[in-house]
Amino acid sequence: MSEIIKIEIRLPNGHWAGDSSRRCPSSNLQIVETMPLSKGRGTAQITTDSTLLEVLQTLPEIESINILNDHKATVNIVSGGGGFIRPLRIVGLVPRTPFDVVDGWVSWTIQCTPELRKKFIEELKKADLPYRIKSTRITGKSLLTSRQLEVFQIARNKGYWSTPRKISLVELSKVLDISKSTLSVLLHSIEGKIIEEYYEEIRQG
Repeated sequence: MSEIIKIEIRLPNGHWAGDSSRRCPSSNLQIVETMPLSKGRGTAQITTDSTLLEVLQTLPEIESINILNDHKATVNIVSGGGGFIRPLRIVGLVPRTPFDVVDGWVSWTIQCTPELRKKFIEELKKADLPYRIKSTRITGKSLLTSRQLEVFQIARNKGYWSTPRKISLVELSKVLDISKSTLSVLLHSIEGKIIEEYYEEIRQG
């Protein structure tokens, strides 16, 4: 069994992404790709605003920075300057990229077993790193109930979510042979589940 967890973790002091984003709390630092180098160093491709890019150039954790344009850069990180935090390395987990860091908090999506997730949380507690679990979902588990899936497929095929809309709520309720109010509740529940599940992917673009 595998899970997909979405978790926010406060990066420790001395971590380049945590330190820079704490100095620019209104900035969003998106790490597009990150990889380790020899001797404990690392490199990362990022996107952010010009204010945070300027801060990065002053950090002791950053060996060098190559600004590609006003919003993109490649940073080279000194040994010990921060990469994947120790609890990740101990458990052997790798977050999906891209991911965001805002005001010292990193938002990660991680796929792992329930056992590894439990061990990861234990390591976060040992390291005294604050965290917030946003969601946990078992992969392969249907997002919608069988009834919701049936309504979703019919509504989609009939063009309920098309632009312009091809079928009204009243017409769709007749097709499904349920009341307008019941259908409205069903559609709202379906939309809420989908939005909640894919919010981070949509937000990150």
